[in-house]
Amino acid sequence: MRFTKMTAAVVGVLGAALISTAAPAGATEQYTGGSAVEVAAPWLEDTASVQAVEGDVSVQQTAAGAIRWMSDRRGSTAYEGYCERAVRLAWNRSTHHASAIAHWRSSDGTRRTTGTPPRGAFVFWNISQYGHVGIADGNGGFWSTSVGGKIGHAGSVGYFSNYLGWKPGNSN
Repeated sequence: MRFTKMTAAVVGVLGAALISTAAPAGATEQYTGGSAVEVAAPWLEDTASVQAVEGDVSVQQTAAGAIRWMSDRRGSTAYEGYCERAVRLAWNRSTHHASAIAHWRSSDGTRRTTGTPPRGAFVFWNISQYGHVGIADGNGGFWSTSVGGKIGHAGSVGYFSNYLGWKPGNSN
């Protein structure tokens, strides 16, 4: 009984506080500038060009952002054995693949076996039953796990043996 009365008192005080902050009936607000995003919800900014932080994972949905995610973790061993996870996090992808080789074999993007992979493209190797994947730098090199035993940059896709090719990078 005591809990119920206390709860009712708290709800009553909170309700009164909310009512006192409401605008009078018929009142209209005047817009004084700023973007619709700022007015509606400032956290709904364009993540394609703006970095937002979600835990320790930066939301990056551009090639430059994906590469920045990898370069910010240069030297980390936290993703050794988890290359597919690292590129998924770098691109902030919602699509998950069990392994790099599963990603390569999937219908998720067109497989390309010739040409220099463009900046941000996924680059693939058949170096184990799980394969390996990195993110192209656009100049023939890539960022990946397992470069010297950690996240790093290599100047050529020939760094690992059995290069398969590339798929366009994306945040699907």
